[in-house]
Amino acid sequence: MNRHEKIDLELPEQQFTKLLSERLRVARAGQGLSQRKLGRRAGIQPSSIAHFETGPRKPTIASLRRLSAALHVTTDYLLGIVDDPGIAAPHDSVRQDIDRLTGSDRELAKEILRMLVERSPSSPSVSG
Repeated sequence: MNRHEKIDLELPEQQFTKLLSERLRVARAGQGLSQRKLGRRAGIQPSSIAHFETGPRKPTIASLRRLSAALHVTTDYLLGIVDDPGIAAPHDSVRQDIDRLTGSDRELAKEILRMLVERSPSSPSVSG
């Protein structure tokens, strides 16, 4: 699957829960984090993370956003909307700040970033 290709959004509830649980577990384990350490990073009880990973409970939107930020993956990846985790570098505070914005503020930030990218040279010039 190409990284921009969308995953079926009409998954039955049980499959959706399984996919969310699996992606959360894989992202956490891939970074070498215990449920406890992820819980500390995300401000979520480790027992809740265990429930999210085994399927009896699903995270709230707020918890999902905190988990996404703590794991440096997109919420779209955790939800199964895209197949690319979009892992960001842990020091990427710009992405994390944008993720905290809502509504029109997020759109404004995206527009400002687009303008900055467009005015920047596409590649550094090499002299000599």
